[in-house]
Amino acid sequence: MNNALTRRTAKLKRSLQKVLFNAFLNRHTKLKRAEILKAAQTALTKKMVYESDEMYLNSTQATVRQGYQLRKDALAAFFNIHKDKTAERILIQIPDADFSPAGYSLFTNLLESFQFLGVPCQKLGWSDDSRMVIETFMPTVLLSSDHSSYLERISWDDVREYKNKHSLKIGLTASLAEYDNSPLPERLQWAKEHAIDFFYSFRDEEYFRKRKQYQPFYEAGYSILSIPFGANILHYYPVPGFERDLSFALMASRKREHILYLQEISKKYAGFIDGPNWNHVKDFDFNRDRDRYIYARAKVGLNVHLPEQIEWACELNERTYQLAACGTPQLIDQPLLLNKIFSQDMIFSASSPREYMQLFKYILANPSIAQEKALLAQREVFSKHTTFHRAQSFLNQLEGLAK
Repeated sequence: MNNALTRRTAKLKRSLQKVLFNAFLNRHTKLKRAEILKAAQTALTKKMVYESDEMYLNSTQATVRQGYQLRKDALAAFFNIHKDKTAERILIQIPDADFSPAGYSLFTNLLESFQFLGVPCQKLGWSDDSRMVIETFMPTVLLSSDHSSYLERISWDDVREYKNKHSLKIGLTASLAEYDNSPLPERLQWAKEHAIDFFYSFRDEEYFRKRKQYQPFYEAGYSILSIPFGANILHYYPVPGFERDLSFALMASRKREHILYLQEISKKYAGFIDGPNWNHVKDFDFNRDRDRYIYARAKVGLNVHLPEQIEWACELNERTYQLAACGTPQLIDQPLLLNKIFSQDMIFSASSPREYMQLFKYILANPSIAQEKALLAQREVFSKHTTFHRAQSFLNQLEGLAK
């Protein structure tokens, strides 16, 4: 009874926090959202002007000039690096952005990165005829997610028939029941019955190797390949010609953690908030290319993680890498993996909502210090944490499966 009362009380408290957040959200943040989106979209239509060599070279922002050179170097280093050097043909199931913005983003980033590296790679769309796509593309690797919403859209009888005639490795995400999935033993049994070859995870390799809940994968004879999040620098990079005139930018699905950490900032400062489930957002439209023009205007890129990312050293969200690549000074909470990926001189990190607010004020008051951190974080991402790095590592791990 006491537990039920505690849960109801906590739920009522969260509901009240949400109501108060919406009621006191800075009116300029609400009123100027459409204007900011329109300006970014207009800039995108003039990409050839804004992103010309001349504009970059004449920029007065150090993060823009540095990011321009770092991106040029990375694109040159990775372009077609695996063309004609691998026999793999990778088919990736990708959900519609309306169904899962996060799933659409991470799987599309993966597809585009394989393609940029010169690896034949194609999308299996949410409503595609899986048999037709497989027989036309003739993949050697099929990647999907170990969740019923994905798996029910694939004709597994047709996959089995194709696999009996052709070389095909099937990989699914290694997810736990603790992350709102069905019981793992049932899914592992399904995997055996459908000839799944391996699993893969977007989480840190040390995390899934050490956490005991992942042991059933290994005990069932499966390997788990690692492909952490990263910055897709085909879309996320700094752009010149913009002043940082927005106090902050946050582009994310609304979570209760956002309400907790942003309540004071969102009340006292005007900025930009966009994403699914925010009360003031009725027309969310996912657009990675447009977003970089908004990040270019932000004095602070706000970022908050989920409880599991705070409790376990499992992952940093995609936004962490995207903001760093764009050269936007970043204010983040304290996910346990943070210090393994970025040093303390690269990102502002707060342990509580109160410290989050204090650091926010500090960043606004000290733009030169914020820029120095942003420069360091940007160099770190371009040198180690792009989705090109992730795709190349994944290819190497695929090769290891055959040995």
